[in-house]
Amino acid sequence: MFQVLLVDDEPLVRHNLWTLLNWADYGFELCGQAHNGLIALTMIEQSPPHIVIIDVDMPEMNGVELNRAINERFPWIKTIMLSSYDDYDYVRDCLNNGSIDYLLKHRLDESILLNILNKAVSEMQQEDRLRKKQIAESTMAEKVSPEVMRDYLLYLLKRQTKATYGVEEFSQQDSLYPHAFRYAAAALQIVPFLLLTESYSDVQTNGLIQQVVDMMQQSLGDIHERTAVYVEEGRFVIVFSFKERSEHIMQREVDGQLRKIQHALELFLNLQSVTAVGPICTSLSQLASSYCSAEYELDGSSSVKTIRSHTAQVKIPCSDKHTSDKNSDEVHQRQRVSLTIEEHKQLLLSIERFDKQGVHQLISSIIASIEHLPIHSHTVQMIVSELMQTGDKAWKSYLPSTDPAIANLPSRSELGRMKNIRELEQGLQSFFSSLFHLLNQHRVIGSYSRHVTQTIQFILERYSGYVTLELAASVIGLNASYLSRIFKEETQRTFSEYLNQVRIDAGCKLLDSGQYSIKEISVQVGFTTHNYFFKVFKEITGLTPQAYLSNPEKRKNESKLSSLHMGN
Repeated sequence: MFQVLLVDDEPLVRHNLWTLLNWADYGFELCGQAHNGLIALTMIEQSPPHIVIIDVDMPEMNGVELNRAINERFPWIKTIMLSSYDDYDYVRDCLNNGSIDYLLKHRLDESILLNILNKAVSEMQQEDRLRKKQIAESTMAEKVSPEVMRDYLLYLLKRQTKATYGVEEFSQQDSLYPHAFRYAAAALQIVPFLLLTESYSDVQTNGLIQQVVDMMQQSLGDIHERTAVYVEEGRFVIVFSFKERSEHIMQREVDGQLRKIQHALELFLNLQSVTAVGPICTSLSQLASSYCSAEYELDGSSSVKTIRSHTAQVKIPCSDKHTSDKNSDEVHQRQRVSLTIEEHKQLLLSIERFDKQGVHQLISSIIASIEHLPIHSHTVQMIVSELMQTGDKAWKSYLPSTDPAIANLPSRSELGRMKNIRELEQGLQSFFSSLFHLLNQHRVIGSYSRHVTQTIQFILERYSGYVTLELAASVIGLNASYLSRIFKEETQRTFSEYLNQVRIDAGCKLLDSGQYSIKEISVQVGFTTHNYFFKVFKEITGLTPQAYLSNPEKRKNESKLSSLHMGN
């Protein structure tokens, strides 16, 4: 059966197409419906059909845009365009992007539709025969070369077809998997690949991928029994062939091989990975379905390495049921893919105002929104990457790139080797804690002695908590009286005056942000009582907190306060 997807925003048109002919009688199966291009693209990504019938005029993503996307990402899928009007520009664009034909809805009948569907099938069969011939001509010996073998397997797996022409004959003729009775596909994901390679060049990334494939294949042994293939974005597939008929023996072999591979990757390349295995197949034409099941299990954050009979009932997104496709679409639409604009603004504001607590709270909130996702998911990696990039912009705006202290910041490679979402959160918190420490060191500018500089850094880092002269002296290793005297001589302020002005400076910045109440701010900047915060605030600024918010001269006053710890 050839799978056909209908994409049209008009329910009546979809119903008309659905009932226009008896699809099964002609070897076709309607695998789903979509009312716009975005939903259709999601369905295709989860379970690519053989043919897509597309309406040109749709909301959100029109048919021309969807046709281009399919041609770029799934060039083997055949498309048929529908429209209520004849527009040459549309026709030209669609045909240039691989459409079989461009049909007018008011002229469409059973014979025309069946004729164009058969034309699509004919082209698919011709392409399959051509690819088979090209691969067969590439072989130089009795067996297929590793490069050609991997290329063909990748082509087979990514097509997600239920009936691939000539696969079994190709296997026997060229000894792809000689004498095999069963097959299974396992998915392996490097955790998390995007973060690990973000600073790599293309050459470095490709070199790492080749290292992983080589090491996996070395662990697996004969490529004509077990084959490692790179797919995309740090994901690999391992195809197992079995001469045994016992599922128990097959399961034991797969489990052992995957443990061996994971151990080798961690030991020799320092790479963490997760794996999942699809159901056992009786033919290579079912291998795409096995791989689809493994990917679904992997992306469902499960790393349990189980192997199941192909005849077992498996709930996977490759299901032909329309309800499954609909549910998958709804989940996809709800899932975030990056930082929101508001989160990005809040992070920049908190860094700008040296609000360490605000940054930590924001990171915790963001992680809580994605903790249900596996650490290797694209969403998790994109969000973490954006957080790190924002941190990079912060230190670059304050520090010269040659500052040796920058080397003390946690690197992306460290985050790239975190094993779970909680470790990743701790790594991010550590990165921003180190960033604030570095920025605070840079804020202390002036001809201060080493001990006074250490005291100012102590105040800047600890002002929101319990801070006393005695505590600072004990941390630095000085007598409290001596520290009090040299601090006053060098800064022209007592320890308490300096501490209170740093706290009020931070309070002004939090007031400007508009995100906290005055009572919340008093606690955040280290005052034990609300009334004392009011008293000190008015002494330093000449205004109450409420008057500060409404006074147009407040920024001028704030500028004077900001100069306090800059040595002016």
